[in-house]
Amino acid sequence: MTLDKERALIAWLQARGRVAIGFSGGVDSAYLAAVALDAIGSDATLAIIGRSASLAGSEEDHAVAVARHLGVQTLEIETGELDDPRYAANPSNRCYFCKSVLWLTLFPIARARGFETLVDGTNADDLNDYRPGGRAAVEQGVLSPLADVGLTKAEIRERTRERGLPWWNRPATPCLASRLPYGMSVTPERLRQVDRAESALRALGISGNLRVRHHGDVARVELDQVLLPVWRDARAFERLSGAVREAGFTSVELDPRGFRSGSLNVIVEEGSARNEEGALSQPSALSPSSSRAALPGH
Repeated sequence: MTLDKERALIAWLQARGRVAIGFSGGVDSAYLAAVALDAIGSDATLAIIGRSASLAGSEEDHAVAVARHLGVQTLEIETGELDDPRYAANPSNRCYFCKSVLWLTLFPIARARGFETLVDGTNADDLNDYRPGGRAAVEQGVLSPLADVGLTKAEIRERTRERGLPWWNRPATPCLASRLPYGMSVTPERLRQVDRAESALRALGISGNLRVRHHGDVARVELDQVLLPVWRDARAFERLSGAVREAGFTSVELDPRGFRSGSLNVIVEEGSARNEEGALSQPSALSPSSSRAALPGH
């Protein structure tokens, strides 16, 4: 079944001839580039990598490394979504304005190099999610071949693993602005703050899904459920909160519900949180250097 979909993808690409890919280096766009190289060759495949303050520096570097690993020709450009006040205001359809700017920038560049078809890495699962950026892509004439042939995220990971590509199980990494609640303005300073905090936690050895949600002075950290018992330990939490506070946050909370995609609207409650026994945990007991650090319980 999955192989049939990949064959359909190959036929889709061959029918277009030359394809430029909005390339993030994520599992989806990387798989699309790999198949395109097989289907139409390196001369007919272009990976366009956007550099932006909205993206973690490590993600931009990862995209470049993946493109080099695949051997696809690349073009790096600066995107300017932060210059759009509609995007910077951070409404619930923020992604629409981001992608509008992106595709309006990419299309002339692609066409100037002889690539009339511009595609993204949207998969079949994405069609069932709230993705205002997808509407911008449709309006701009960007095509989504993975979704068109019905390839799901799980199937793309499966085919990526079959190709022996080491990033097949890499967690999704949306833009840094997704860590800010709607209505909180998107600024370079806030984005860098989140980037520094998440990089510091990765440096502690935290793997898997990780988000540092920005709520002003408060950082709410989301980890995979399996990691929570380790980092709920008082000493471990002190290390975690210390790393996040170095990025400029005053208070750090570890979300007891774990990682949840799209949870940016959750409001972090200030003050103490209940521990496993239902008693109140005093912030100072866990992190004397911060008057607001708290460790939520179940």
